[in-house]
Amino acid sequence: MVKARSLQDLALIKQTLSQQAEREAALAAEKLAQARRAKAEQNLFQRAVGQVNPLASQPRVELGGAPAPPKAFQQKRDDDRVLRESLSDDFDVSTLLDTDDELSYRRSGIGTDVTQKLRKGHWSLQGQIDLHGLRSDEAREALGQFIRDAHKRGWRCIRVVHGKGLGSPGKTPVLKAKVQRWLVQKNEVLAFVQAKASEGGAGALVVLLS
Repeated sequence: MVKARSLQDLALIKQTLSQQAEREAALAAEKLAQARRAKAEQNLFQRAVGQVNPLASQPRVELGGAPAPPKAFQQKRDDDRVLRESLSDDFDVSTLLDTDDELSYRRSGIGTDVTQKLRKGHWSLQGQIDLHGLRSDEAREALGQFIRDAHKRGWRCIRVVHGKGLGSPGKTPVLKAKVQRWLVQKNEVLAFVQAKASEGGAGALVVLLS
């Protein structure tokens, strides 16, 4: 306890105690006011909402484990299509080719005007594949994939370069004949003609897709 040494000290002590009491009273009043405001807000909410009843618990259905992974139906359809369209090296193409001045092919129902337009460059070339240097099985797979991709892109006219076979044993164009067989087996192929001399001549075909 602080001892007063004079009347002046006593007055100072009283003043300090009075100020401290005022601060404590003010804090108590503020706490009381906050409590009253909280109570009023709570009563206001209850009056606005009204009587509240808890929701009855609903029965729950237990799920039976993790769902099965999705099946790749589109991939299966694509794989089945590839199997259906597997290209045979033994396919007889001789009766389907027109071997007049320049070799050509047109699917049943396609008029001769189509091959004539194809020769004249009526459709612009949109892509080509060069099968030079590939083994027979590699060339067959590459050609099939290229035609499927070109058809998906909406290409109508492509060029297939198979070479003239001058480097083959006996200078026989083996790949050239196989490419003709493979093309007539593709559903996307409507017609093809031998390329112009400036575009590969006897070493390439210009192909029209559906």
